[in-house]
Amino acid sequence: MTSTGFSAAFDYTGKNVVVVGGTSGINLQVAIAFAKAGANVAVASRSIDKVNAAVAQLNHVNPNAVHMGVSFDVRDNDALTLGFNEIAKAYTHIDVLISGAAGNFPASAAKLSTNGFKSVIDIDLIGSFQVLKQAYPLLARPNASVIQISAPQAFIAMPLQAHVCAAKAGVDMLTRTLALEWGVEGVRINSIVPGPIADTEGFNRLAPSDELQQRVANSVPLKRNGQGQDIANAALFLASNMASYITGVVLPVDGGWSLGGASIAMTELGDIAAKHGL
Repeated sequence: MTSTGFSAAFDYTGKNVVVVGGTSGINLQVAIAFAKAGANVAVASRSIDKVNAAVAQLNHVNPNAVHMGVSFDVRDNDALTLGFNEIAKAYTHIDVLISGAAGNFPASAAKLSTNGFKSVIDIDLIGSFQVLKQAYPLLARPNASVIQISAPQAFIAMPLQAHVCAAKAGVDMLTRTLALEWGVEGVRINSIVPGPIADTEGFNRLAPSDELQQRVANSVPLKRNGQGQDIANAALFLASNMASYITGVVLPVDGGWSLGGASIAMTELGDIAAKHGL
């Protein structure tokens, strides 16, 4: 294939992309990447101020596309219905859905309240299900793509992360199950599992100092923490025709961290956190 062919594969001009949780961190980087590739991008999150700021960034990146934002909490199904109705008015259909809403905080299982455990399940797992179900009528068409932003806690046990491990394991199994169910419609569903990504809220919570973040980088086979663009690049590929025969895949984008370094690093961070009473 010529270089022109490769460029065309990642041209999203005229495509409609929805990024839930797309107003900060990794998900905002993904939204910006699709806008740069020509897509119409809608972002959604709880904060209307963050939504407006993200839409302004998207308009700056690509003023020739139709960008929009909606505000909802993924735990509120009625609010989701209203939000997706607004998206439907603007776009009529969705070509790519990025489901990236997530909640996390470090806490030992012995000190974690039932409400704390449930809050992460509600956001990550039930929220993901509700987002995909609400989006389905706009997605149920050949070549549509869903990408869930998961986490290594889905398949790597980590201290202080029982709630997240349980929630993200469910998210990845939801990905695989719906890939079976929705494949007949031509919808592909995959998960991206980011490794340690610098300058994100989640990573900063788990490794809240430069020293700890460097320890994590040292545990990565490629010897660096990732960037949001690394995840955005994977999303651009998975949503493209280059990946037209890929569905039900849980793809680590982590510099090899999940090969062993994650368990070592997170155990060390867990020991440090325990000394501070978490």
